Amino acid sequence: MPANAQVTLRYGPYESNGVVQHRTFRLQGLMAALRARGHRCVLEETREWRIVELVVNGEIVFTCNIRQLEFGGDGKLDPVCKEAVTAVENAY
Repeated sequence: MPANAQVTLRYGPYESNGVVQHRTFRLQGLMAALRARGHRCVLEETREWRIVELVVNGEIVFTCNIRQLEFGGDGKLDPVCKEAVTAVENAY
């Protein structure tokens, strides 16, 4: 995969403190990890609850529950972020 790939992060709403809405706090580490590798991130809201999908060249290369991602941070210590970056790097 080229170092400057565009990665679309599709993310759904999840419940926090009794309120369901789209939030990007848990995506910050993932976006930082992808940007550190030279990728461009585009956020796209979806209606699917608690889901994160990484799309490269129109193909879903990684999926996880948004609650598996660590809150905030730079993504360096988050094993799910490392797995996601590896999936993007291995995409065709």
